[in-house]
Amino acid sequence: MCSLIFLGIVNMSKPADNPTRLLLVDDHEMVRIGLRTLLGKTKTFQVVGEAGTAAAAVTEAVRLKPDVVLMDLRLPDGSGVDACREIRAACAATKVLFLTSYSEDDAVLSSVVAGASGYLLKEIGGGALVRAIESVAAGQSILDAAVTNRVLARMRDISHEDESDKGKFLSPQEKKVLSLVAEGKTNKEIAAALDLSDKTVKNYLSNIFQKLQVSRRTQAAAIFISDSAK
Repeated sequence: MCSLIFLGIVNMSKPADNPTRLLLVDDHEMVRIGLRTLLGKTKTFQVVGEAGTAAAAVTEAVRLKPDVVLMDLRLPDGSGVDACREIRAACAATKVLFLTSYSEDDAVLSSVVAGASGYLLKEIGGGALVRAIESVAAGQSILDAAVTNRVLARMRDISHEDESDKGKFLSPQEKKVLSLVAEGKTNKEIAAALDLSDKTVKNYLSNIFQKLQVSRRTQAAAIFISDSAK
């Protein structure tokens, strides 16, 4: 049986006359049909659209502005994480909840850094999925317990070794860049926020990765998140 870990404060569910608008994103038509059938039975939900690719997910999210996008991680034309980042940048009020078969630690970390509100495995039961979507729509974050403990341990491992020394070598501007990386911002968005060129942002990131002794954005973000939580 699937266990879930909820984070944050839950507001009251939307009334039936103001249902939560959902966009379903999965490259398998039968999965979308199953989800639409299940969620269509819940009066507090309204499935307003579907997509089978990352590009279509972004296009439909911008067009429909759903409350929640329920999305698979791996799509034929790219990563759901990249689509999530674009959707969150274009539609700040839209929440993204991943529903996938993949439980890799890096994938979970990447989804969180990209601004996703949750990460669930497809083995979840129908009732638990309904409750999870309602919680995300109400502003809560949710992670499948099967991956949460591993991811938290991974974050501790990434940030544990010489973490106090790593952080103190970052310049104030590098810390600003890293904080925006942790928010799931793209290089272009970081450049705009800090009034820098894309090339300058890339140079900052290269220096940050070297100082933190990491090679991925998710690893750098994990160090920042872990340090900020202290």
